[in-house]
Amino acid sequence: MERKLDIVISQEEIENKLKEMGNTISRDYKGKDLVLISVLRGSVYFAVDLSRNLSIPFSLDFISISRYGEKTDTAGIVRITKDLDLNVSNKHVLVIEDIVDTGLSLSYLIRNLETRNPASIKVCTMLNIKARRIVNVPLDYKGFDLPDIFVVGYGLDYNEGYRNLPYIAEFNKNIDKESQ
Repeated sequence: MERKLDIVISQEEIENKLKEMGNTISRDYKGKDLVLISVLRGSVYFAVDLSRNLSIPFSLDFISISRYGEKTDTAGIVRITKDLDLNVSNKHVLVIEDIVDTGLSLSYLIRNLETRNPASIKVCTMLNIKARRIVNVPLDYKGFDLPDIFVVGYGLDYNEGYRNLPYIAEFNKNIDKESQ
């Protein structure tokens, strides 16, 4: 059964936002030793496209974290499942996230990265869902604010599907339950 998705953010809107963010980040980090850290897997599309819009030199690395326990459990345990390959000591770190909602995983990641003595840590996210926020985390560069909806596309998935969509769409998980 093919699923109809309601586009929330078009490919053109994403491309325009990437150019805007790329210009701002390039200006802010001009002359600095910048390391982009893409949080796997969801932010890969965003990180790659954003990096193509930067006009300054940078390094790119990847990190993967997982939270164990119930998805709604705020006490879930977060752990690193793939660590950085680069040393970020005395470098300016820009964490690239696909979506920030509760802030729990990002808060853990920031605390972990702080122990590695970077010159600075800032966060860049494509999507912000503030209605779900449990832990206040700094968002230095933000693509789009969304209401409390579940979205797929542009790296975001549902059961590993839909990541490759060039846009962001609202996804109703209840359709699967209704068709059973």
